[in-house]
Amino acid sequence: MEEGQIKEEFGLKNKTEIWKTEAKVKEMRERAKNLISAPKEEQQKFFDRLNSIGLNVKSIGDVLALDKKDYLQRRLQTVLVRKTLARTIRESRQLIVHKKVSVDGKVVNIPSYIVSTELEDKITVKAKKPAVKKEAEEVTQ
Repeated sequence: MEEGQIKEEFGLKNKTEIWKTEAKVKEMRERAKNLISAPKEEQQKFFDRLNSIGLNVKSIGDVLALDKKDYLQRRLQTVLVRKTLARTIRESRQLIVHKKVSVDGKVVNIPSYIVSTELEDKITVKAKKPAVKKEAEEVTQ
């Protein structure tokens, strides 16, 4: 039931996307556990990488406390809605799949694309073309 709610909240296509997200978060947690005895510099590099994708972590405890919802918040589909470039989560998915969204000048058609904090301000949506009536074209010719 929880997976169904997450699927609706984040506009996921199927539960496989949730499972992939869970695997990513589990991988981050395992990496954090392995870094407990590592030097501070190595830990900091890991924290910097996670902070660059928008996960606010400062310690190994923060990494271990990460949830799949934290990671799902960084998906392009979710970021579009949060930045009000799309009205609904379903509209944002459609815009992405139909190649109407570009990140840093490159068209992205993958809703699960993880948006880094530096690229978050470089997201643009192509403007809709106004409908041109056939009669107006004939008059101008």
